[in-house]
Amino acid sequence: MFQIKDLYTLTREYRDIAGAGGLKDVAQELSEALVRKGIKVTVFMPRYGFLDPEKLGFWQTGIYFSVDMDYAHEERREDVSLWQGELNGVRIFLIEADRYAEKLGIYTYTEEEEKREPWKKKGSAHFDYFAMNLLLQKTALCTAIYFEEKPEIIHCHDGHTACTPALAREIMGFRHYFPYSGFLITIHNAGLGYHQDVADLPFAKANTGLPWWVINDSLLNGSFNPFLCGAKYAVINTVSEQYAKELQETDLDAHTGWLGHALKERGIKLYGITNGITPEDFDPRKPEKLGLPAGFDPLKGDFSGKKVCRKELLHKIKERDLRVKAFGSPDDRENWPLLTAISRLTEQKGINILAQTLRMLYEQGEEFLTVILGTGTPEIEESLISIARDFPDRMALLLGYDPKLANLIYAAGDFFVIPSNYEPCGLTDFMAQLMGNLPIVRHTGGLVKVKDGFNGFVYVEQKPEELAGAILRAFEVYRKEPARIKQMIKQAIEHIYEKYTWDKVSEKYLELYQKALSLRPISND
Repeated sequence: MFQIKDLYTLTREYRDIAGAGGLKDVAQELSEALVRKGIKVTVFMPRYGFLDPEKLGFWQTGIYFSVDMDYAHEERREDVSLWQGELNGVRIFLIEADRYAEKLGIYTYTEEEEKREPWKKKGSAHFDYFAMNLLLQKTALCTAIYFEEKPEIIHCHDGHTACTPALAREIMGFRHYFPYSGFLITIHNAGLGYHQDVADLPFAKANTGLPWWVINDSLLNGSFNPFLCGAKYAVINTVSEQYAKELQETDLDAHTGWLGHALKERGIKLYGITNGITPEDFDPRKPEKLGLPAGFDPLKGDFSGKKVCRKELLHKIKERDLRVKAFGSPDDRENWPLLTAISRLTEQKGINILAQTLRMLYEQGEEFLTVILGTGTPEIEESLISIARDFPDRMALLLGYDPKLANLIYAAGDFFVIPSNYEPCGLTDFMAQLMGNLPIVRHTGGLVKVKDGFNGFVYVEQKPEELAGAILRAFEVYRKEPARIKQMIKQAIEHIYEKYTWDKVSEKYLELYQKALSLRPISND
């Protein structure tokens, strides 16, 4: 087995620098786990306009160069420079460029940008998203050449960086330099809105610099698809074994535009590695770190601090001592279970089903409290606001996001509901379990790691009646078998430590890196 010593990671997010979703956690946690295994890891990402590199401990390298960034019928080059820093042993380059410096959000325009230029609608994707991605990828490859570094592996996260293997293999200036490098593409979400595809094929051809045959071989539903572009030259995985299987073997792939089946038709296997977590980051025995009013020890069956967290949460909601907008104000009825959710309030997350379920259960007179934190589509937000207004003493909807408040909700809750229509991996179930909050999930994607009656409660068919059944089963165990609830929580936490720490999950990535090395046109084993 070839010993990997040098690895590049290309990402649009990194937790301690700039993040928008789960990618930020994976990029950072995996990088740091690989460093602990003795691998030199270098991360490349943009220097967005909202970042102050000097405050983050970065310094200017004094390295400047220009990158080919042609448009159709227009030859162009864009100037870039590099900021360098180090976080927990990981070398990080922030790419300075006009295209990034003008952005105040990672993927979408902000309210401030819309005020300046009304066509930049808040929440809409950057108009130059494709060029932003290409500049990141080309700059990373050019930097390797500048430093005369030849990384054994280049790990490309999501569609934003998925063209990199093709660039390195097919573009004249790169292909003679990177024959010893292997490539891994990780799909964090294969949903249609996450492909970073482009319908303007002449633009795709000009901006990438790839030959027409590569462009034409990378089409999905008529658009140039970065995943299909890079997959021929790389190993490709997604963030759970079940999600990989669903994409290539079931009709659930329809939500991707049949990306999984397109890969399968090309003879490309989609591997699955379930994301890990750092349990110490969600350890309720260390309340100061989490901003909790009291600590508790679920592994020892000590939940005294959880009751304090519950009282604190409900008090904050009642007093409106919050940094988010609140609807409803549940009374603290200590014998009633507290159902919680922290999520994007969208159909993908199944929150429309949750809203129907909650209304049905409350109208039936079921005795439980609910606290939901998140933001989402206006229709779903309104449906939840309506329930909170109709049952204000039982349910609170907290519109917005506050990480300290999220920790308090995880710690206060008895059950944590995740009714996703599809879920590539899911990490909130881990976070909830580590804080003694048992998940109630739909059996899909990465949520299949929750086993019914062992470390949570599960339902299969996406109907309000089915979700209601799972919730009521959980409540019955809560009321009649409290010792079993404690045992399930203990089992859930032990299961995470046994299988899902990043040090363990990174071993699986090392196996995929070896597979990636086997695809190289030239081997230096």
